[in-house]
Amino acid sequence: MKKIIVSVMILCAMAPSFYAQKIKGSDTVLPLAQKEAEVFMKSNKQAVTVIGGGSGVGIAALMEGTTDIAMASRSMKLDEKLKCKSAGKTIVEKIIAYDALAVVVNPSNPVSNLTREQLEGIFTGKITNWKQVGGQDMKIIPYSRETSSGTYEFFKEHVLLNKNYVNSILSMPATGAIIQSVSQTKGAIGYVGLAYINKSVKAVHASFDGKKFIAPSMKNAINQTYPIVRPLYFYYEKKSEAKNNPFIKFVLSGEGQKIVESVGYVPLKK
Repeated sequence: MKKIIVSVMILCAMAPSFYAQKIKGSDTVLPLAQKEAEVFMKSNKQAVTVIGGGSGVGIAALMEGTTDIAMASRSMKLDEKLKCKSAGKTIVEKIIAYDALAVVVNPSNPVSNLTREQLEGIFTGKITNWKQVGGQDMKIIPYSRETSSGTYEFFKEHVLLNKNYVNSILSMPATGAIIQSVSQTKGAIGYVGLAYINKSVKAVHASFDGKKFIAPSMKNAINQTYPIVRPLYFYYEKKSEAKNNPFIKFVLSGEGQKIVESVGYVPLKK
C-alpha cells in the first residue's frame, strides 16, 4: 500500500510540468510535424499529438480553440484573419519549412514534361487526353485534394491562376490517397508535397516559361529553379505562446531543421 501512495505522489508532483499539446491541419506538414514531435518528446516533458485533415480544418480548429497549433500549407485567408480578429484572437504565424509541390503521373506514362499552361488545361478540363500533350491516346484522370486542403488552394492559385478545377475531378481526403490512386491508374495525374514522392509514381518536370523543364527536388527548390515552391506554416494564438514556444523553437532549431531535410522538405536556411 505504501508503494502505491508513493507512486501517486510522484505522478502528482510531475503533473504541473507535463502537459499535452494538440497540433492539427495540413496533410503536407503532417509527416514533418509527426517526426519533429517524436524526437522532441524524447527529451521534453510534453506530449504532442499531431493530426492531419487539411489546412482549413486545422485553422478552423484553432479558431474554435480545439487545437494549440494549426499546420498549414497556405497562408491564412483574409476572412479567417477577420474571424479571428472579431473573436479577439491574436494569431501568430511561423514559417517552419518550404515545400516543392510536385505533379505526379503513373510510372507507365511516357509524358515527363508539362508546362504550366498544359497543367492548367488538364486540371480545368480543357485537355482530356494524354495525346494532346505528347503522350498516348489515353483519357486523363485528374486527382486533387479536397477544398479544405491548403495544397488544393495553393495549386489553384499558383498553377491554375485561380481558374476552377474541372467538375469531374476526383477529390482525395489525404495526400497518401492521391499517391495510391495515381500509382494504380494508368491515365492518372495528381499533385503532392515533395516528401510524399516515392517509386510508385513518376514526378513530372515542370516549366513556367515553356522552355526549361525542372524536376521537383530539394536541390532545385533550394536553388529556386523549380517553379512551384511554397512555405509551410504553424499558426497559434499569441496568448498560448508560452505553451507552444518549446516545440516551435525546437522545430526552428538546427536539430529541427535537419529533421525537415530528412523528411524530404526544404529547411529555412541552407
